[in-house]
Amino acid sequence: MSKKNTPKWKSELHDIIYEADTPKGKIFDILLIITIIISIVLVMLESVESIDKKYHDLLNISEWVITILFTIEYFARIICIKKPSTYIFSFYGIIDFLATIPKYVSIFLVGSHALVALRALRLLRVFRILKLARYLGASIGLMTALKASRIKISVFLFSVIVLTIILGTIMYLVEGPANGFTSIPRSMYWAIVTLTTVGYGDIAPHTPFGQFIASLVMILGYGIIAVPTGIVTAEITRVDQKKSAINTQHCSNCSADNHLDTSKYCHKCGEKLKNE
Repeated sequence: MSKKNTPKWKSELHDIIYEADTPKGKIFDILLIITIIISIVLVMLESVESIDKKYHDLLNISEWVITILFTIEYFARIICIKKPSTYIFSFYGIIDFLATIPKYVSIFLVGSHALVALRALRLLRVFRILKLARYLGASIGLMTALKASRIKISVFLFSVIVLTIILGTIMYLVEGPANGFTSIPRSMYWAIVTLTTVGYGDIAPHTPFGQFIASLVMILGYGIIAVPTGIVTAEITRVDQKKSAINTQHCSNCSADNHLDTSKYCHKCGEKLKNE
């Protein structure tokens, strides 16, 4: 289906919901951010027993109003794109769904046993805080940098795992069960705690050689902490250099974003972009 066949109201709705550069889109984003923040505050207040007991009805009504608003937004996002499944099964689509359903589930879950499960399910509303990420420009750059550095970070984490296995095995042999290193997995736990410079103190070496190894591991830990920071920082710098060439436009067909200013077609599905 071409853009010419797209109803005008659907195109305008798409601009309001997905396009952050338009005046109406900016107003929509600001109002939605405010609503999300209010909903998060309500969830926090509801968890305080004294406040919930005193203002339960008010909190409940406010929560229903916000839930209905989020429901309307969720379905509006589905309606205004040509391929709804791309949004429904996307990260933000799943987050929006999880942030909306708990209140509706409370209608059907009744009984003392169900209420226990309901209390845990209602905590899913905290997912609304993740809805803020799409409205913060810096978060897009950070996510892009993390995605670009995922292979390097994966190799780094694999190296750390191998190192903890080696250190755990060595400490198991050096210290032994008599000093609390009762198994290699427990010794690996000590290696992770020491390598990350946390140092709980629930298990520690007692022999001079074991303490010497522990000292080396702690010093090594400071160097290891700096590695992923350097990897991500390098990618963030690279993203910042390209940021000026990327706009906030969403594809009306698949809802993809992060298009170049010079792009005429969507980089994901090939749909012609509206600004051309």
